[in-house]
Amino acid sequence: MTSHPPARDFLRAIHALPEGAITGQYGSRRYLACKAVFNAGKSVKLEAKELGGTGYVSLNLYLLDTGPRLFPCEMSAARVTAFVLGFVPDQPAA
Repeated sequence: MTSHPPARDFLRAIHALPEGAITGQYGSRRYLACKAVFNAGKSVKLEAKELGGTGYVSLNLYLLDTGPRLFPCEMSAARVTAFVLGFVPDQPAA
């Protein structure tokens, strides 16, 4: 398992996503994403599945004393980074 130090814009984007299940858009495709936070906020799990398609993204982020470390799950760091930066959650109904 290879870890990667994530960029600041990635960290801002992942922390801005709400916890729990959310729907949204990535490119032209719709996704259902689920974000869970553990260990008093020191670890984050994000999993997203394309609705009606085969797209899938999964990652773990650990906020260590030595700095944040990104662990993509069986995909490239570039792929999960692009998803987190490009994912636009749906606006809640008013």
